[in-house]
Amino acid sequence: MSTIKNDRIDAKLKTLPTNSGVYLMKNKYNKIIYVGKAVNLKNRVSQYFHKSQKIKRIEKLVENIYDFDYIVTDTEDEALLLENNMIKKHQPKYNVLLKDDKTYSYIKVDMKSDYPTYFIARRVKNDGSKYFGPYPSAGTTNALLAYIKDNYM
Repeated sequence: MSTIKNDRIDAKLKTLPTNSGVYLMKNKYNKIIYVGKAVNLKNRVSQYFHKSQKIKRIEKLVENIYDFDYIVTDTEDEALLLENNMIKKHQPKYNVLLKDDKTYSYIKVDMKSDYPTYFIARRVKNDGSKYFGPYPSAGTTNALLAYIKDNYM
């Protein structure tokens, strides 16, 4: 049995793709209140608007959803990285905010020396360096850094 809140949401649910991606739940002030990822956007987003037993936090979230947007990604890994970045950027009310910024690694290029130096960093700082990433695994970051050092240093 459906509990869809309004015709706009109902229409959007019907056009959702089955691709992987990230969805952004918004309140009546167009503020992002929740960011989630999905292997199948159509199935995952629709679950919020159908009657079922939900925990209190999710019930409260659904009560406050006025609209939603979504971003399609090519892979589940891309959706995971995008979700992480969107949560950090928007700090939505109903997401459990990541307390540990060490989730993903970056390649840091220190631009202050005569010759740029490359490091692996776990946090992006406003220190004049350039950061590339995030990368989903330390192994990927190490391999890329080794490639850079072998071919460009």
